Amino acid sequence: MREELLDGAATDDDFGHDGSELDGLIADHSGLRPTSLDDFVGQPELKRHLRIILGAARKRSEAADHLLFAGPPGLGKTTLAHIVATEMQTVIHTTSGPAMERAGDLAAILTKLAPGDILFIDEIHRLSKNIEEVLYPAMEDFELDIVLGKGPAARSIRLELPPFTLIGATTRIGLITGPLRDRFGEVARLDFYDVDDLKSIVLRAAGILDVTIDDDGAHEIARRSRGTPRIANRLLRRVRDVAETEHEGVITTEVAAIGLALFGVDALGLDKVDRGILSSLCERFGGGPCGLSTLAISVSEPTETVEDVHEPFLIQQGLLMRTPRGRVATPAAWEHLGLAPPIVADDAQKGLFGNS
Repeated sequence: MREELLDGAATDDDFGHDGSELDGLIADHSGLRPTSLDDFVGQPELKRHLRIILGAARKRSEAADHLLFAGPPGLGKTTLAHIVATEMQTVIHTTSGPAMERAGDLAAILTKLAPGDILFIDEIHRLSKNIEEVLYPAMEDFELDIVLGKGPAARSIRLELPPFTLIGATTRIGLITGPLRDRFGEVARLDFYDVDDLKSIVLRAAGILDVTIDDDGAHEIARRSRGTPRIANRLLRRVRDVAETEHEGVITTEVAAIGLALFGVDALGLDKVDRGILSSLCERFGGGPCGLSTLAISVSEPTETVEDVHEPFLIQQGLLMRTPRGRVATPAAWEHLGLAPPIVADDAQKGLFGNS
């Protein structure tokens, strides 16, 4: 019956309990990803919480409590999941919400877990409701309820699961249902990084990549990285390419500025799409208000990309406002683009701030 349920969806080789368990399960740490909490830069409050949770679990020789990491892309959610596996000295199995279409897909993974293993589900907010229903007893009681057959001949059986840790990662925690969210022992929100933390990340990555860089060059890259380590590492690699081909391989402030400008990253960290959104809003729509779909079409980007990827940073920088009437460019946006705000747009913005 169990083999019929799993339907060959996963084999022993897929999950590696044949002596090659780390192959394909734990991320490739030969790159820039830190492998321990000591190496992980930033998020001090979250790191303290994890030290306590994981330390207590190790002392009790138990699986760690279920964890949910939320935050914008590139802040280290996947990295932290692999660090938890390293700290607990166990195996991590990685999947994603969109990859599991049927309850049987999840059942196939759960029944292959060994005691103490970690199941990491990226974009967990995209799980279907049917799969969430399977997760509830698995997370709480380590039991798997499945139904075999259809109609009057259908019957339910319950399978015992070994204690495991579920780690979920999401960029949109508001889309996770309450019953699922409440079953996590720790729900952590990752914050954007400050410039000093990003500078440390850039210097660490430069050492791994064998790149010669001074403190000012690292600071220049860090301050244009939008508070995101993933972007900082990407910009470092691009500036490295410029330095090696045109500037004798040494990254200084001037070289970093030249390289970043070459790849379209300005002094505030805005890229071509960010500036396109602001330019379209100011030059085509008079600074707004402008609806999201109209703004997205004007820059040829999906509305989800504009709303989730570009707008948060523009809002944080004080360049854009979301209002009930639509998106509005702030005076700082006009100034950054080198444009003079029209009188009408300026009066409208004052009205929005309640100063009219």
